[in-house]
Amino acid sequence: MSAGRGLYTPEVLAAAMELTRYPMDDALPFKGSARSRSCGSTIDIAVSLASDGGIATVGIRPHACAVGQASAALFARGAVGLTADDLRAARAALGAWLAGNGLRPEWPGIELVEPARAYPARHGAILLAWDAAIEALK
Repeated sequence: MSAGRGLYTPEVLAAAMELTRYPMDDALPFKGSARSRSCGSTIDIAVSLASDGGIATVGIRPHACAVGQASAALFARGAVGLTADDLRAARAALGAWLAGNGLRPEWPGIELVEPARAYPARHGAILLAWDAAIEALK
């Protein structure tokens, strides 16, 4: 199976299309960006926070491959209600898992990008949404 065929499944492409549910809203108060050094993909994120400090709203502007976009959609699905500390912990677990140093993290739907673990050049794209959101909440 080729890298492209194994990574860009119909399910990944459908998840990437989900980003239309999370349009970038420049009025959201907290903004961050991240860029993958390995592939050049970027993600811009804007969020608002609820009174308890958890994410209330997510907006995303992707300039990434389908794997990065699908991963960003997974991020958006699971981010509401989480705090900056929660995101840092999830990002650490995701990074360790991608590097082969941990179990699959407890993030809804993350098994969708599991085939990309075999392609280190895609790891940066997978992590973009978490990195951008952490940047936004610094």
